[in-house]
Amino acid sequence: MRILVGYASEHGSTREIAVRVAERLREHGHEAEALSLDRAGDVGAYDAAVLGSAVHNSAWLPTAVDYVERNTGALAERPVWLFSIGLAHAMNAWIADRAREPTTIAAFRAALRPRGHCLLAGAVERDHLPFFGRLVFRLMRGRYGDFRNWTEIDAWADSIATDLGSPLR
Repeated sequence: MRILVGYASEHGSTREIAVRVAERLREHGHEAEALSLDRAGDVGAYDAAVLGSAVHNSAWLPTAVDYVERNTGALAERPVWLFSIGLAHAMNAWIADRAREPTTIAAFRAALRPRGHCLLAGAVERDHLPFFGRLVFRLMRGRYGDFRNWTEIDAWADSIATDLGSPLR
């Protein structure tokens, strides 16, 4: 099965997760291609899609939203999974426990009927944030670092591969 693993990434964390998901899907015998959504073409060339974005201000990046909006009809005709990369795990425990899915996902649910949405932790470095953002981040007791859980990411990709079944050869 030919699968698009599309992503919108600002600092590279989401891209690296998308590449890992595509690699796992290929290990299961699928043809999977990780592409930035600003470069991804017609989704009609794929049998399924796994789409993700970094989350800023509780929403997907505009590039990802634009791609989904332009391709809603074609995406609704094939299996779709969504993933969002956020910083909740970099924050204090109270905030991390209340992490919610991005606001944009609710609209996508009705239009695409995705088979799943996974909220994953990303990475945050000091230089990723502007001065004011660093102040707010510190006031909220945020921590810098890489919070991606590769075991969780691999398991999620494996579950997609299982859901899609063995590719026809």
